[in-house]
Amino acid sequence: MSTRPTKSETYDIVVVGSGAAGMSTAITASKLGASVAIIEKEPVFGGTTAFSGGVLWIPLNHHAKDAGVNDDREAAITYMKEETGNFYDAAAVETYIDTGPEMLEFFERETAVKFVPTLYPDYHPDQPGGVDVGRAVLAAPFDTSALGDNLKRLRPPLATITFMGMMFNSSNADIKHFFNATKSLTSFVYVAKRLLAHFAEVARYGRGVQVTSGNALAARLAKSAFDLGIRVYTDTPAEELLVEDGRVTGVRVPGATLTARKAVVLASGGFAHDVEKLQKAYPHLRRGGEHFSPVPEGNTGDGIRLAEAIGGDAPIEFKDTSAWMPVSKVPMGNGKFGAFPHLLDRYKPGIIAVLKNGKRFTNESESYHDVGAALTRACEGQSETAAWLICDHTTIRKYGLGFAKPAPVPLSKYIANGYIQKGATLAELAGRAGIDPADLESTVAAYNEHAVRGEDPEYGRGRTAFNRYLADPEHKPNPCVGPIENGPYYALKIIMGDLGTFDGLKTTVNGQVLTKDSTAIEGLYAAGNDRASIMGGNYPGAGITLGPAMTFGYITGRHLAEQS
Repeated sequence: MSTRPTKSETYDIVVVGSGAAGMSTAITASKLGASVAIIEKEPVFGGTTAFSGGVLWIPLNHHAKDAGVNDDREAAITYMKEETGNFYDAAAVETYIDTGPEMLEFFERETAVKFVPTLYPDYHPDQPGGVDVGRAVLAAPFDTSALGDNLKRLRPPLATITFMGMMFNSSNADIKHFFNATKSLTSFVYVAKRLLAHFAEVARYGRGVQVTSGNALAARLAKSAFDLGIRVYTDTPAEELLVEDGRVTGVRVPGATLTARKAVVLASGGFAHDVEKLQKAYPHLRRGGEHFSPVPEGNTGDGIRLAEAIGGDAPIEFKDTSAWMPVSKVPMGNGKFGAFPHLLDRYKPGIIAVLKNGKRFTNESESYHDVGAALTRACEGQSETAAWLICDHTTIRKYGLGFAKPAPVPLSKYIANGYIQKGATLAELAGRAGIDPADLESTVAAYNEHAVRGEDPEYGRGRTAFNRYLADPEHKPNPCVGPIENGPYYALKIIMGDLGTFDGLKTTVNGQVLTKDSTAIEGLYAAGNDRASIMGGNYPGAGITLGPAMTFGYITGRHLAEQS
């Protein structure tokens, strides 16, 4: 099985990038009769999608309707207007809202891609048009052994969010079984069966094959592409766009030329690791801070650079140019670190976030993007953009903190390698973490005064359905708020990361790349994070990257297939 083209080839469409956007475009076009090849510069396919949560934000989707959830087109449009502000693009947004449900039904009907409903609220459900449930769907779990020999080319899930290489099911019940294994016979048996099955998979396939979330979505899309006979070349970087008489006619790759009769589609994942561009785009980097992205290192802006080289326009214009994700740096040995995305712990009662000055700066139970944006602005004028998650012993053993797992997993390793700081008192903890001790003590005292009653008058934690969704429903009266009481105390440093870039190439609604004077470049299209987000640099809900990626991939693929 060749993973790189060995000779020059011709297709109707050549797609650069193998994430959800690229594969959705390719699958749609192929189903409608076009010949398609996908090229991927890394040795594995799946892109950022394989690392993601696998959630799509699709208003008016049929899963919600089947569950009896009522949504409204005008409400969805109103919400998008509120969220995107001055960047609201009526044509693109209305096309997205109208086509998203159709896209979802197409993939579930015609391919191996399947979804399940979620209970995710919009991230700002209290805003006009926001809803408490129904707009987000999740990729269904998948047995990746169905990929056959191509399994070894599937990007593995992000290592820091697996347990011994095993992915958890999307239900909280699954996680609870693992951390109740020493307390409950039912949980012990459940965990034992899962571990035995996982080890059997590793012995047979070299990795776990029962996957969830974004890894399941990437695998399902890949299976659909292979079923259609689509070539998915890996280790195949796009070196240059070929242009004849002002029209893009193909792409040059190492040792070969891939001619595209209809178009080249750029879907290479944005510029999350384009160091030069990030220095200009990220305020915390401009002032000397650190950024540590968990997205694949191959997302270096290749597609955007290829387009810019022939006149494509990709301005940095959003207030927040990326989907911010607070991360911690997990020591992995040999001087290497892994990025742990803080998706769950911030919502739990008894955990707060403070700056170096010992003071809180935001509602810790807001979305990762909102917390990241707040952190960036709170540290304006400082050389370091960082915060510390603070909790007591009872809380860390119940919920864990970052990569440090709850009881019964020991904490000693994480303390010894410096991932977590520990102090018998808040003052001692502050000294070890480099936080102002007096202000940390006063912050915790002020927080506790109200937290014992489940209140947070300073930042209002728990006031929205989204705040409460990832908190602890068994903690009363407020699932997000609990006091920090008995030592020892713990601190974990978080810095800025991202889930991908929002700024990208200007395009038509169908995806055709535009120049600075808004002229369409013939034969060149963009999808996913190579294309400027319709969200205007904001983050309205779970799945606002993958939802548009697949919807506009579907639109672009259909548009190109229908061209004569």
